Amino acid sequence: MKPLRVLVLMHESLVPPASLKGYSDKEIDEFRTEYDVVANLEKAGHTVRALGLGDNLGELRAAITDWKPDVAFNLLEEFQGIVTYDQYVVAFLELMKLPYTGCNPRGMMISRDKALSKQILSYHRIPTPGFAVIRQGQRYRPPRKMKFPLFVKSVTEDASLGIAQASIVGDADKLKERIEFIHEQTNSDALIEEYIEGRELYVGVLGNDRLRTFPVWEMDFGTLPEVMAGIATRKVKWDRRYQKKHGIRTGAAQSLPDGAAAYLDKMSKRIYRALYMTGYARMDFRMRPDGSVFVLEANANPNISREEDYADSAKAAGVDYASLLEQIIRTGTNYQAAWRADEA
Repeated sequence: MKPLRVLVLMHESLVPPASLKGYSDKEIDEFRTEYDVVANLEKAGHTVRALGLGDNLGELRAAITDWKPDVAFNLLEEFQGIVTYDQYVVAFLELMKLPYTGCNPRGMMISRDKALSKQILSYHRIPTPGFAVIRQGQRYRPPRKMKFPLFVKSVTEDASLGIAQASIVGDADKLKERIEFIHEQTNSDALIEEYIEGRELYVGVLGNDRLRTFPVWEMDFGTLPEVMAGIATRKVKWDRRYQKKHGIRTGAAQSLPDGAAAYLDKMSKRIYRALYMTGYARMDFRMRPDGSVFVLEANANPNISREEDYADSAKAAGVDYASLLEQIIRTGTNYQAAWRADEA
């Protein structure tokens, strides 16, 4: 790929330093993805500008009009402190007719709304756990058609926010308590799902129309006791000390049932298309001991730091980190946004 002017979008608190020297692992973890992307794009010969955004689109507009980038590399996970507002920043990029990496606004909106996405997946007969939504301010009524244990999480928040062992509830009193917790702590509606016990599997997807999937990845919960295993809490996903203590890791899924890998590949592409996703995404599944599979979530723009699941699974498929970033950019620049019709 020829050298490009790349505007890397990130939260204003995550603009990385030029060097990691003098920073602790805990400090680096905060801006790891931003550093990996910026450093590797610069190493590849691109001219890179990191732009930290908080609540002002004027800064983005000025950067686009004055600096004239070829593409925006989108690493935003929120805007104005609201997790669902990053899709509006992407919509703004489309209005400015600037190509960008990652998912389009429509796909972001649909996939981020866990209740809506599950309704769409159910329509397409894609197996997903039974669910119900308890909206903020709505009178609580225990779901009649769902059997305990149930799993409670936010309808819109991601990165395991609000997820803990207490998210799995075994009776109506605990369910009511957890719903109130989600409402208060995440300021969002609560999603109740039937809890699927089994293996936690991930599949990375890359592309717009022609899709590529990476090898099936699995969360190994290590030495966690059975009562605590099988749920990717915030500590399980992000606490390095906790991971080291219990031997928690992710890696290529081993000993899958015959045909399971091909089934997950096909299912991931179906989900991606059903939710109008583009760019890149990670699909989260649960596989029961009998081999039956349920999709838990479709994650647009997942973490792409150098040592995270998505990059590791790509590497296992022969795509090193530098090549992965190049392919993500190429996918973004090739996306046929509506404004491109004016250029035809």
